[in-house]
Amino acid sequence: MSSTTDKISGLANEAVGNVKQGVGSVVGSEKLQAEGKAQELKGDAQKAVGDTKSAVSNTADKLTK
Repeated sequence: MSSTTDKISGLANEAVGNVKQGVGSVVGSEKLQAEGKAQELKGDAQKAVGDTKSAVSNTADKLTK
């Protein structure tokens, strides 16, 4: 995946995770809240991967110029 794709997927997973947590809280489902938190953390990790890829790419571009 490209860094942009990773970042977009990360944001999407964070958003869905937050919604799941909110719904789980409203309906009293600890399972749904936990799933939401897990998905949010997955999104955080995906964004970090995307940021790292961008940084590596930018560094490589600077070194080749």
